[in-house]
Amino acid sequence: MPDSGKDVPESSNDQHRIEESVDFIDPGIAAKEVDITDEDAISIAHSKATTTSGHDEEQTKKRPEPPTTLSRTTSVNPEAVIVDRKNRRGLFGSLTIIPEVENGYHYARRTKWFITAIVAGCAMGAPMGSAIVMPALQDIAIAFGASSTVANMSVAVYMLSMAIFPLWWSSFSETAGRRTIYLISFTMFTVFAILSAVSTNMAMLIVMRTLSGGAAASVQAVGAGTVADIWEPRERGKAMGMFYLGPLCGPLFAPIIGGVLAQTLGWRSTQWFLAICGGLTLILITFAMPETLRRQDQENALQIQQPTSEKTTARPDLTRVSTRQSVQVKTKSTLRTLRRYFLDPLIVLTWLRYPPVALTVYYASITFGSLYCLNISIQASFSTHPYNFKTIIVGLLYIPGSMGYILASVFGGKWIDKIMHREARKAGRYDEFGKLILRPEDRMRENAWIAAVLWPGALLWYGWTVQYGTIWIVPMIANFFFGVGSMLIFSLSSTMLTEFMPKRASAGIAINNFVRNICSFTGAVVAEPIIHAIGNGWFMTILGLWSLVTGLMVVFAMGRWSSRWRVRMVAALG
Repeated sequence: MPDSGKDVPESSNDQHRIEESVDFIDPGIAAKEVDITDEDAISIAHSKATTTSGHDEEQTKKRPEPPTTLSRTTSVNPEAVIVDRKNRRGLFGSLTIIPEVENGYHYARRTKWFITAIVAGCAMGAPMGSAIVMPALQDIAIAFGASSTVANMSVAVYMLSMAIFPLWWSSFSETAGRRTIYLISFTMFTVFAILSAVSTNMAMLIVMRTLSGGAAASVQAVGAGTVADIWEPRERGKAMGMFYLGPLCGPLFAPIIGGVLAQTLGWRSTQWFLAICGGLTLILITFAMPETLRRQDQENALQIQQPTSEKTTARPDLTRVSTRQSVQVKTKSTLRTLRRYFLDPLIVLTWLRYPPVALTVYYASITFGSLYCLNISIQASFSTHPYNFKTIIVGLLYIPGSMGYILASVFGGKWIDKIMHREARKAGRYDEFGKLILRPEDRMRENAWIAAVLWPGALLWYGWTVQYGTIWIVPMIANFFFGVGSMLIFSLSSTMLTEFMPKRASAGIAINNFVRNICSFTGAVVAEPIIHAIGNGWFMTILGLWSLVTGLMVVFAMGRWSSRWRVRMVAALG
């Protein structure tokens, strides 16, 4: 054990260099020592112990020496409390290779990245399903004797389901747990993908694809909740950026895969491909995804949803009741259950009345809607005069934007975390233990200003170069910068929403997912007609200038008033 004198800061400068923590996480679960058996030990990672402040030195001295088995490479830190296999939560929870722990923060770093990679891969399913049929829309219309407008609606309605269904998935995940929702939703996704592949008419195809998209969209909200479960806020920005690579890179690979499959095996092969991906994902979740939702959070959610009369544990005195009274009681119980499952998930939309949530969701949504307008423009513009590219080549044109996503994800998330720590140190916000007090709004600083100018400017660049038929590399460079700027906004907004509502992280993301997919649905429907009417140049100018002006207003307002708004929101929501 290190010398105790080195743990206690002797000056304010020394105090500022000790381990940082936050004021908006739940410290309720204490670290405990536990032996790790062979069945729980896996070779994924071994993480360094978290540095403690001088105030914790006395407790550290009393802590017993860790067992010798902890020196081996494991998936958890020494202080983690591992749940017995028979007590693990979620469907088939005893089958997981990675053990469930009481506090997800205690997973080793490599295990955290492994879990984050799983949910990022799962998050590719829904966006990939929406984009994989784009190269085959004409083939689908011909096969069923439908118009191209009806074929396009199959994509638009798919995205609409991605907006609505996560509200329920998010609500259910707070009580049933993340793992159960993953298994149920991807089972449904696989089944509906198979039914889509064997569809006999356009109506059946649209309905099955709508249900398939709604099932796969569970990860859009629940996946962000999983990331918040295992990553502390001081590192969450980078993790959230890596998570969002999944839904953003789905549209990168899907048009290429869809074009190849449609040209070689027919349009039905695209749906069989989704079914195979869904089955493989289901196997991965079954054996590698532990339950990450904290037990206390799950119990609190159950108590909130449970009516007062059902919470009473004392057995009431026996009384005689009439048949009419008995029917009334059963009817009220049924109505409460129906409300809990069908209406209560919509209550989270009322949180849009709070300015921090509304402004963050608005900015993320117009960015996401612009992304889909850009994707539609690429498909519509480069497949016709003056470019006349083949379907596979058009699919490759999505790569520059995705390269921007990857770059901003790898470096932008870490940048956001550093900005957050810097702002806390600059303001001198330390608690009585000498640890930094971090606030969500600290993430929105120069990074937000740069992004607010970068991606709308890239839209103008792209629109006018395509309008005048400039060589393809010039608008593709603009797409790269659009990818960088938009990804900064996506990771920033998602991380802030999980921290505005740390007890309901997936609910915050579900709100964001609902509004942004409404915007993407609108963009997918109106983009091509507007481009044909006024051209890419003016369409992107209108979209870019609106996004630039309102985006700068959002960044300014959040920088000036977000702290005050957040305090009021926390007081109102408890």
